Amino acid sequence: MDFELTEEQLLVAKSARDFAKNEFYAAIRQYENNGDIDKIVIKKMGELGFLGICIPHEYCGQNLDYISLGLVCIEFEKIDTSIRFALTVHLALNSLTILKWGTEEQKRKYLVPQVKGEKTAAFAMAEPNAGSDIENIQTRAELESDYYILNGEKTWITLADVADNFLIFAKTNDKKSNNISAFIVERGFPGVVTNTIGGKLGIRAGNTGSISLQDVKVPRENLLGKEGDGLKIAMSALDNGLYTIACGSVGMIENCLETSIKYANERETFGKKIGKHQLVQQMIAKMAAARDIGRLLIYNIGWLKNKSRTNSRETFLAKWINCKSAFESANDTLQILGAYGYNNEFNIERHFRNARSALIYGLTHEMHTLIQAEYALGYRKE
Repeated sequence: MDFELTEEQLLVAKSARDFAKNEFYAAIRQYENNGDIDKIVIKKMGELGFLGICIPHEYCGQNLDYISLGLVCIEFEKIDTSIRFALTVHLALNSLTILKWGTEEQKRKYLVPQVKGEKTAAFAMAEPNAGSDIENIQTRAELESDYYILNGEKTWITLADVADNFLIFAKTNDKKSNNISAFIVERGFPGVVTNTIGGKLGIRAGNTGSISLQDVKVPRENLLGKEGDGLKIAMSALDNGLYTIACGSVGMIENCLETSIKYANERETFGKKIGKHQLVQQMIAKMAAARDIGRLLIYNIGWLKNKSRTNSRETFLAKWINCKSAFESANDTLQILGAYGYNNEFNIERHFRNARSALIYGLTHEMHTLIQAEYALGYRKE
């Protein structure tokens, strides 16, 4: 097991770093005010290959490994969570799921244009009364001849008011326990209505909204996998999504650490640099440890994914640990910067708001705690 990065991986990281700084950072406040990333940014992500970083060449992807995907997430989130979140939803939750479960026709029709950035994709599982509890979803899909008729409501969907294609989960047979199925739904299908959710504390530059499905006719060939495969499909998508979230959190930690070190070496109080104060050193030491632990966790998952080995436990663990560390790092950095950290003159105010949300989305911090306990006790298997 060798975690030394290759020249190719380092080049990918640099490319992602340059793109995020040059194409996104200057406009971040405008995007936050607008509550949305410009679709041109997502299109450029496709043109530069980020939306197909680990998609095979035959579907216009870069055919790179999962550690490369993780490095892109790190660099994106150093700038802002919303740009990493767009990659998580579009690539990890949607495109990689179609790659694994889709027919050849579905891959050609939906995956290829998504990889190119010609179409934007979203993942719609959560509902008003069913967040992490996927088995309690109320959206229904009734088969009528060559179409499934979908009715229901999805909420807290990233890119809801932006995406062209949605991966939507619905119940197809109330009489069976494995009654959840997945469907590829286009925005243009009659009966699909989306709305933006405003007033968010964080990730303001990323669109979040609801999807209303009113007698939406979805062609039978848009069923992903088989009827009843929805839960398996959702869990496989979650493995990829949580991996990118855990990777992004490392980027957040690194940004906080770099900001804290720079400020601690410049700011003076009581006749010395604040970096000389032991309690400031304690906070910085904790961030440095979190950075190194976080990288080891995600490199291990990337290695497992590259070997096509099961990685659910490791992925849940990394999301649980890294997201908590990212929030604590943002909180400590704000404390080190004092009043300046509380003002948007520095980026930490935005990172602090963004980091808090990661303890909720992608399964709550409390759920991840219970999951790790279940693995340790032998109640949960891969």
